[in-house]
Amino acid sequence: MPLEVFHAKPSPQWQKAPDPFRAATHARHNTRMDVINLADAPPFTTKDGSEIRELLAHRNSVIRNQSLAEARIPSGEATAPHYHPQAEEIYYILEGRGRMQIEDEVREVSPGDAVAIPPGLRHQITNISKEPLRFLCCCAPAYEHADTVMVDNWP
Repeated sequence: MPLEVFHAKPSPQWQKAPDPFRAATHARHNTRMDVINLADAPPFTTKDGSEIRELLAHRNSVIRNQSLAEARIPSGEATAPHYHPQAEEIYYILEGRGRMQIEDEVREVSPGDAVAIPPGLRHQITNISKEPLRFLCCCAPAYEHADTVMVDNWP
């Protein structure tokens, strides 16, 4: 199926031409491609206490086996220690600096770093910068509250 080319005529500055490659506020289901903008993803708090905006998952798109979300942690705050029996995760740091702990290993992370978190391992990320820590979180299978087990007396 060929990709149609859109030619927009210049419009007055007060009239913005629609972007044909951006989905409406909510993704249309049962399509071949869902595009969801971060601004259109409502925030919610995960079981570990981080605020996320789920970009793509089975709840809002054609994706069935994973999820992608943007997470934010305020300065000086941390996720609660936890693990996921089923899901493996990847954190990709966008802004800020963090201290990542997986079991007994601790490393500082900053923009451009990707962190692999295997299923079943206790982990926590702490914002050690003065700005919010922002990162992408990819989970496979998709994030579910039921797959998050909180950990007491750790680290």
